[in-house]
Amino acid sequence: MGHSHGLRSGTRYAFSRGFKENGMIRLSTYLKTYRVGDIVDIKVNGAVQKGYEESGRRGLCVIVVENLRICLLKFWNSMPYKVYNGKTGVVYNVTKSSVGVIIYKVVGNRYMEKRINVRIEHVKHSRSREDFIKRVKENAAKKRQAKEQGIHLHLKRQPAMPREGHVVEGVAAETITPIPYDTHI
Repeated sequence: MGHSHGLRSGTRYAFSRGFKENGMIRLSTYLKTYRVGDIVDIKVNGAVQKGYEESGRRGLCVIVVENLRICLLKFWNSMPYKVYNGKTGVVYNVTKSSVGVIIYKVVGNRYMEKRINVRIEHVKHSRSREDFIKRVKENAAKKRQAKEQGIHLHLKRQPAMPREGHVVEGVAAETITPIPYDTHI
């Protein structure tokens, strides 16, 4: 029997809710503020399938105005396709219930920029730059302090140096002999 390569094939675990995360979606999901330029992670919430594109239809609608045919791409705010699950992108558009995200997808030997529209239930702020921003703030404080003291400071991160030399105290060797095999029952 052939294998079905359907729209959501192979998503049994990817689209399932996490342990103790079933039921109503938390209100904090809807209270987060997304701005253009924010870095977000896409993690599909299986409880929300609203607005999913059907495989045959890609949301193309045609408007005829005074014998002029205008083709418009309908704005889908939907559950993202399985390829985008787990990807990180940048917000380029914000609407009432969704965000537009720019993602770079590997296609053959190149990266293609993909602009997808995702409901806010499926995105969360990325923590990928937290360490970097923290380090920038620490370096700025160190620079200020060094300028006040009039000293030169090296802000580059240094690799961990080898451990200091030390003497390992020897422990007296203990001779161990095996217990003789006993055949008594």
